[in-house]
Amino acid sequence: MDLTSTPVITVTLCFTAYLFGSVLFALPVCRWWRLPDPRALGSGNPGATNVYRTGGWAPAAVTLGLDAFKGWLPVWLAGMADLSLLAQAMVALCAVTGHMIPVFYRFRGGKGVATALGTGLALAPATTLIMAALWLLVMWRWRISALASLVAIVSGPLVSAVLEPRTLPLFGLLAILIVVRHRSNLIRLAQGREAGL
Repeated sequence: MDLTSTPVITVTLCFTAYLFGSVLFALPVCRWWRLPDPRALGSGNPGATNVYRTGGWAPAAVTLGLDAFKGWLPVWLAGMADLSLLAQAMVALCAVTGHMIPVFYRFRGGKGVATALGTGLALAPATTLIMAALWLLVMWRWRISALASLVAIVSGPLVSAVLEPRTLPLFGLLAILIVVRHRSNLIRLAQGREAGL
């Protein structure tokens, strides 16, 4: 078997992306800061928002950065390996899926927003930066992380269709996955019960 062949590299990076994505960095960050387990608070989501609620901006920023990095790195490696756009998108989806259904935590993970941010920065930076700007705008106006995340991720396919149309299928799939993961937040938003920061 040729270990340098494109299919082997693609499968290896997809597998690696899933495993790396399965590391929920909110948990070691909270242990380092001696904070409560974020899965036991609020929405139970092991992400930057719940970390912020218990520990403030510093541990939340570290969590966000690490969760984004685990999405960015495998996609960047796929680009360095000169894999096709389809292969890079597969790697990106594996990283996000790892965060959502992590093998290390009984397949109970987070929403995947920060990891999707990292994959997007590696694959479609212009689209992703606009999505991030929309997230910041909604957060500044309403202070509700779930609402900001949903607005940003739903805008992804629209923005990518204009700026980077080759990545439209990826952003479409990411939008579907992340909206489904936010179904409980959608219910609370409709009922006016979604917590802000």
